Amino acid sequence: MDVSPPSHDSQLLRGVLPLLILNLVDQRESYGYELVERLRELGLTELATGVVYPVLGRFERDGLLDSHLVPSTQGPARKYYAITASGRQARREAAAQWRAIVAVTERGLIREGTD
Repeated sequence: MDVSPPSHDSQLLRGVLPLLILNLVDQRESYGYELVERLRELGLTELATGVVYPVLGRFERDGLLDSHLVPSTQGPARKYYAITASGRQARREAAAQWRAIVAVTERGLIREGTD
């Protein structure tokens, strides 16, 4: 099932993409293109490859992610990202904010007696 946001909902994607990236890196270290593939597996099938890299760079500059190079047998070394303690805290806070927004949105979308 394709649950990609329509192309005109890029603002919504920009809002949730950082949380998804932090969550995926918290699950396991990953390199950029691997994260793109994992996001596509979640249902963001239309996700452009270049969207992820600026977020990774910003998180690294902000101390939410660390990185290290790992040699690859299929080309140049890959830059793997790992979440830091600050990144883990930021992920928890962002997840709580997301859940609160979803709850408000659900209440706003549901009218009495309808779904």
